[in-house]
Amino acid sequence: MNYRYIGKTGLRVSPICLGTMGFGSWSDEKESFKIMDKAYERGINFLDTAEVYPIPAKESYAGTTETIVGKWLKTKQRDSIILATKVAGAANGWFVPPIRHGLTAIDKFHIKSAIEGSLKRLQTDYIDLYQMHWPDSIVPIEESLRAFDELVQEGKVRYLGTSNDTAYGLTKANETSKNLGISRFESIQNNFSLNNPRFLDELANVCRREQISLLPYSPIGGGVLSGKYNGKFYPEGARFSEYLADGDSRSKAQIDRFVSKKALSATAKYIEIANRLEIAPVTLAVAYSKQFDFVASTIIGARTAEQLNASFMALDLELSDEVMKEIQDIQLDIMYPMG
Repeated sequence: MNYRYIGKTGLRVSPICLGTMGFGSWSDEKESFKIMDKAYERGINFLDTAEVYPIPAKESYAGTTETIVGKWLKTKQRDSIILATKVAGAANGWFVPPIRHGLTAIDKFHIKSAIEGSLKRLQTDYIDLYQMHWPDSIVPIEESLRAFDELVQEGKVRYLGTSNDTAYGLTKANETSKNLGISRFESIQNNFSLNNPRFLDELANVCRREQISLLPYSPIGGGVLSGKYNGKFYPEGARFSEYLADGDSRSKAQIDRFVSKKALSATAKYIEIANRLEIAPVTLAVAYSKQFDFVASTIIGARTAEQLNASFMALDLELSDEVMKEIQDIQLDIMYPMG
C-alpha cells in the first residue's frame, strides 16, 4: 500500500478512505462490519464518519453511524486506524441538521458538545482528524478555530480539517490560523469527480501552495459514474431512485444536480474509456480522483462488501497521460455537468 500524508501532519493514510455515511440506513450493522473488515484486510487504514450520519439525515438516525463504527473499532488496535469525523455545520448553511434542535453553529458550545458526543459513540478518547462539515457564515472563523484548537491542546483531537468550503473560505481560515499561531485546517473534504472537476479551478491551487490535502468525496458522482442511471429507468434500490420516491425539494435538487442530462452524457463517454481499458467505470472514476498531487485519500462508499471490489481495483491503477488528456477533453466539451 502506498500510504500518503495529510497536509503537514503525521497522519499516514491509505489512498482510499472508507466512507461510512450509509451505515445504519443503507447498510445494517452486520453488513457495515463486513464492509469495514474487508477494507481493513485490504490495507485501508482511514475511516471517515460524521455526527449527523447516516443519510438521509433524520433525527432518529443521527449518531447511528458513529455508534456502529465505535463497536467495530473495539475489535481492532486503535492506533492502526486513522479515524475522521465531523461536527455538523451551521443551521444557516445548505440544510438544517436534525440535531441539537436544529440550532447548530460552529461556535465553542456546539464544537464542544459535538466532540463529546462523537467520542462517546466512537468509544475512543481521541479523533485523528476532526472536521467542520460545512462552514458557518455568521460565527467568525477566529472563534471557530480557537475552539477547535482547544480540542487539539486537550488531546481530544490530533489534527483539524474542513469540508464543503470555497477557495476564499479555506484561505481565510488558513491565514487566520497563521496570524493567531494556532492549529490550522490540514485538509478539505469537497465533492470532486470526473463529473465535478470544479476543485481544479482554484481550490487546487490553494492546496498546492499551502500544502493542504483534498479528501475527495463522491468520486463516483453519487453512483452516477457507475453507469447505472444511463438506462431508461432508475435502478431499484439506488440512491437517486430512493430520492425520487422521497419527493421533497432537497432530494429533487440532488437529483437535478447529480443525474442531469449533461452528467449522463459525460458518463457515457467515460464508460467508453473504461470499456476500452477493460476496467469497470467505477474503477476509472476512483483512479481519476486519487491521481492528483494535492489528494491525500479518496473517500469511497458501499452498501455491501461486494461493492468495494471495483473501487479497490483503483488502488494500484495509475491512468496514463493520454487517458488523462482524453478525460480533460471531455470535461472541456461538457463543462460542469453538475452545475
